[in-house]
Amino acid sequence: MARRKLLSEAEIAARLAEVPRWTRMGSAIARSWEFEDFPEALAFINKVGALAEAANHHPDITNSWNKVTLSLTTHDRGGLTDLDFDLAKKIDAL
Repeated sequence: MARRKLLSEAEIAARLAEVPRWTRMGSAIARSWEFEDFPEALAFINKVGALAEAANHHPDITNSWNKVTLSLTTHDRGGLTDLDFDLAKKIDAL
């Protein structure tokens, strides 16, 4: 349950340093990618979906042809928890 505890501002700042390509957006962190084409973007989304399902923690996903934006927040906690940063790290490793 500790992974679902809302993080303090200091904890968020420390965790953001671990995922430097992600940006704080209020109560979420977000990152965008650009791919060669729609099939490549969709393949990435499917890989993210598999990671999210395994973690039982699901991002908000926006796709516009070759551009994908992910936003992570722990909805039922109303903000950022370790779950968000753990999943961001796994996504970055794809």
